[in-house]
Amino acid sequence: MTMDFHIQIARELGIPAGQVERTIALLEGGATIPFISRYRKEATGGLDEVQIGAIQERLERMKELAKRKETIIDTIDGQGKLTPELRARIEASWDSTEIEDLYLPYRPKRVTRAEIARKKGLEPLARIIMAQNERSLSSRARAFVKGEVTGEEEALRGARDIIAEWINENEGARNTVRNSFARTAVVTAKVVKGKEEEGSKYRDYFDFSEPLARVSSHRLLAIRRGEAEGVLRVGITPDTEGCLERLDRRFVKGRGEVSEQVEMAVDDAFKRLLKPSIETEFARQSKERADEEAIRVFAGNLRQLLLAPPLGQKRVMGIDPGFRTGCKVVCLDAQGNLLHNEAIFPHPPKSEKGKASAKIAQLVATYAIDAIAIGNGTASRETETFITQIRFDRKVQVFVVSENGASIYSASKIAREEFPDYDVTVRGAVSIGRRLMDPLAELVKIDPKSIGVGQYQHDVDQAALKRSLDQTVESCVNLVGVNVNTASKHLLTYVSGLGPTLAQNIVDYRAEHGPFASRRELMKVPRMGEKAFEQCAGFLRIPDSENPLDNSAVHPESYPVVERMAADLGCSVAELIADKERKRGLRLEDYVTDKVGIPTLSDIMEELDKPGRDPRQGIKVFEFDPSVKTIDDLREGQVLPGIVTNITNFGCFVDVGIKENGLVHISELADRFVSDPTQVVSIHQHVRVRVLNVDLARKRIQLSMKGIEK
Repeated sequence: MTMDFHIQIARELGIPAGQVERTIALLEGGATIPFISRYRKEATGGLDEVQIGAIQERLERMKELAKRKETIIDTIDGQGKLTPELRARIEASWDSTEIEDLYLPYRPKRVTRAEIARKKGLEPLARIIMAQNERSLSSRARAFVKGEVTGEEEALRGARDIIAEWINENEGARNTVRNSFARTAVVTAKVVKGKEEEGSKYRDYFDFSEPLARVSSHRLLAIRRGEAEGVLRVGITPDTEGCLERLDRRFVKGRGEVSEQVEMAVDDAFKRLLKPSIETEFARQSKERADEEAIRVFAGNLRQLLLAPPLGQKRVMGIDPGFRTGCKVVCLDAQGNLLHNEAIFPHPPKSEKGKASAKIAQLVATYAIDAIAIGNGTASRETETFITQIRFDRKVQVFVVSENGASIYSASKIAREEFPDYDVTVRGAVSIGRRLMDPLAELVKIDPKSIGVGQYQHDVDQAALKRSLDQTVESCVNLVGVNVNTASKHLLTYVSGLGPTLAQNIVDYRAEHGPFASRRELMKVPRMGEKAFEQCAGFLRIPDSENPLDNSAVHPESYPVVERMAADLGCSVAELIADKERKRGLRLEDYVTDKVGIPTLSDIMEELDKPGRDPRQGIKVFEFDPSVKTIDDLREGQVLPGIVTNITNFGCFVDVGIKENGLVHISELADRFVSDPTQVVSIHQHVRVRVLNVDLARKRIQLSMKGIEK
C-alpha cells in the first residue's frame, strides 16, 4: 500500500505538496511544532504553528487509517473474497466512512435475523424475490417450507430479513440515507417524564427541535450532557418519507406482489438498520464538530490567559481574601520566593481593621513591596477597598487577580513539593502573588481544565482536549521564552524538546553547579543530546551570559552568521546589537547559504533589535465601580467597568466586581454583526458594559457593549 500521505494532506489543507512533505520529514525526525515554525521556515515555506499542527494531526489520523485498511484487507482476503477491484478501492480511499461501507458486507457478524434466515436455507428465495421476475410468488415460497421453516409467511419473512441486510450493506443505499440526513435531519430533545424538576437547568431543551445543520455547538453539547444525565431523550431524524421514496426507486422494480415484498424489506431495512446506523454516525460526527468548536474556543481563551501581561520581577504581596477565616497574606521576593506569611482579620466577624492595617503597612515597609495581588474570590471587593485605604511609605500598585484553579494548585503534588512545610491557604496566596508576577510561569502548574476559561470541557473528547491544550501551553511557553536559571521544572517541561525528565535534570544540574553560564553548558546536563539541544536551545534564555545571543531567540546554529555580520562591520556582537544604525548597513542577501535563507535572516535581524524582549503587553491597573459590591447593587441601564473572564461562541462573561459574572450575548457585543466573539473581545480585556437585565432569582446578569463610548 503506497504511503504518499503528503499528497492527500496537501489536497485537504490547500498547501503545496512539497511544503507538506518537508514538514512531515521534520516531524518524523523528532522536531517539535514550535521549533519547526520558528527555525525551519525555509523548509516549510513559512508555515505557522496552526498549519503545522494541522499537518501533524492529519498525518496521525492517516497512519491510523492506513493500519485500519490493512486489517480490513487482511480480513476480507482471509475470507477468500478480496477481488483486485475491491482492494484497489480500499487502498485508494482516505475516507473512513467509505472504507467502512466497503467493509460492511464482509465484517464478521453477530447472530442477526438475516443470518438465522440463511441457516434455514432462505437465501435462494431472497435472491429470487430481489430479482423481481417471478409472477407466482406463493409457489416459489412454498418450495422453501421445509425443515425449520413451517409456512410460506415465515419463508417470506426470512427472505425479507436477508434482503433488508443486503440493502443496509449497499453502499449506494447508505449514501442515499446519508444525503438525506445531511440535508433534512432535525435534532430533537424531549424531557424524560418525571425528570422536569431534577433537570430544570435543561428546561430550554424540554421540547427542542432544530435542523442539525444549524444547531450551534454549545446547544448540542448541552443537549448531549442532558441526555447523559438521563434528563433528555435526544434523536436525530431525517425526512423519512423522502428517504423511503429514494430507496424504493433504487430497489423496487415493479408493482407486483414480488415487488411488494422488496418494498416491505426496504421499509424494514430503513427503520431497523439504516436509520439507526446513520443516525449514530451523524450523532458522532456532529458531536465531533461541536467538540472541535468548543476545544478551539477553549484553546484560544487559554492562550490569551497564558499570555496575559506580567508585572515582572517585582516584590509582591499576595492576599487570599476571606471573612471568617481571615485573609492569608504572603510576601514574595522578586523571584517569587516566599519570605513571610500570616493571617489578618479586617472583615466581620472579627473586624480587626486597625490591627490589620498596621500589619499590612509594616509588611510593605519591611519587605519593600512593590505591588499587592488580591484574589478575586470571596471578600475580594471588601479586601481591595480595605487595602486601597491604607497609606504606605512607598508607591504600591494594587491588582485584583483571578484565583481560578488556585485551590487546585494548592492541594496538588506540585504545590506540596514546592512548599512541604506550609498548608493549602499559604500555597494559594503564593499562587495569587506569582500569577501577578508571571501568569504563564504559574498557570502551567495547573491542569488547564481547572483554570476556568472553557465551557463544556468535561463533555468534549478528553484526549483531543488535552492534546489541544498541551499544544497551546507549549506554544505560549516557547513564544515567550524561558529563563533557564529561574524556571520551575513544570515550566521547563513545556519547552520544545525537553519534557519531564530533561526538565528535572536541568533543575538538578542547576542546584548542584549553580546558574548556567551559557547555552552550550546545557550539553553537560545528563541525557541532553544534540537533538534535544537543537530543539530547546533557542527557547531558553540566559540573561547574564557572556554571549548576548544566549539571551535572545537567535538559535545557536545561527551564531556564526551573526558573528560574520559583526566581523564585516568591524564590531563585536554586543556592539552590533546595541547599534541599530550600524545594522542597517548589512545586506541580508550576502549571508544566504544552503541552510540559511532570507526568512531566518529576517528573524535574526528582528531579534537583534530587541533581544530577549517579552512579547507580552504591559500590565494595567484596573478599578471596579466602587458603588457595586453585590448583585443587589445592579440597576438596568448602569454602565460599569468590567474584565472579560471567559469567552464562548455565544458571547463572553464579564466580571463587574461582584460574585456573579454577567453575560454579554454575541448579539450585544458590538454595533455590528459579530460571528465570532474573539474578533471583538479577549480574555482579561478591560471593557465597559451596560446592565440590560438582572434576574435575582437565578443570579443571572445580562450585559451589553453596544453604544458605549470606549
